[in-house]
Amino acid sequence: MEFKHKSVLLEETIDGLRVNPDGVYVDGTLGGAGHASEVCKRLSAKGRFIGIDQDQDAIIAASERLGEYSNCTTIIRSNYCHMVRELEKLGIFQADGILLDLGVSSYQLDNAQRGFTYREDVPLDMRMDQRQEKTARDIVNGYSEMELFRMIRDYGEDKFAKNIAKHIVMARKEGSIETTGQLNEIIKGAIPMKMRVTGGHPAKRTYQAIRIELNRELEVLQESLDSMIDMLSDGGRICIITFHSLEDRIVKNIFRKNENPCTCPSNFPVCVCGKQSKGKVITRKPVLPSQEELEDNPRSKSAKLRIFERIK
Repeated sequence: MEFKHKSVLLEETIDGLRVNPDGVYVDGTLGGAGHASEVCKRLSAKGRFIGIDQDQDAIIAASERLGEYSNCTTIIRSNYCHMVRELEKLGIFQADGILLDLGVSSYQLDNAQRGFTYREDVPLDMRMDQRQEKTARDIVNGYSEMELFRMIRDYGEDKFAKNIAKHIVMARKEGSIETTGQLNEIIKGAIPMKMRVTGGHPAKRTYQAIRIELNRELEVLQESLDSMIDMLSDGGRICIITFHSLEDRIVKNIFRKNENPCTCPSNFPVCVCGKQSKGKVITRKPVLPSQEELEDNPRSKSAKLRIFERIK
């Protein structure tokens, strides 16, 4: 299956990066290289682009798409949480721009065998990095009822989380849950009929929760952002596209903290904590897709772009 993924907020992100032709740019979620190819187009012979992705299918697709820029590109199979270490291996200690386009790609959703989709009956998988041993099946069959409830409530933001967790545990007593089809039926049984008619696919939120948990998406983001900001050159920018309220909250809060890290009580006349601002938030409110983009690509609906600029 061909790796296809429509890049969301493409123009807005590239504009936000303010590409310096001689600069160093890093895409930590390379995917099919939609954003990356637009960055590479703008680079001179002195410029440098590093693309990182943990999905082997993305690496293959991006390598092909960026073939004409091979003289200035380096593609690495890794998680973006290892970005600083991977760049240091290349002798790069500073970047002029960093991009993250979070969440799951259209390719991963549409390729049924990857087990991200609730639309076909396939084995439960959902690994973004297929070198990882743990799969969605392990979570569905191994987590306690309380762990399942917490995960579906917090990451899926599903008001039926308690009942879904209970139904999963009840179903496991009859035998292990192996496929998306089995899981779909269990979730349907846990949600009142009238809600199933109006609320979109009943399994959508649970699948999102399992995917986020399995791939540690929120922890990786939380643990990586400060070090990425530290790596930016003076005037360098980091652009992050999120698709989930919890991701967006993490980005917003970390950007704000880096802009104003002072921990002194508000009634202190001067700062004594000594914590220095690392830059400024460019997007006071997130950039959202235009009406035209929403019509062209319905999957962009929940996308939000936030930008931070490093000032040394």
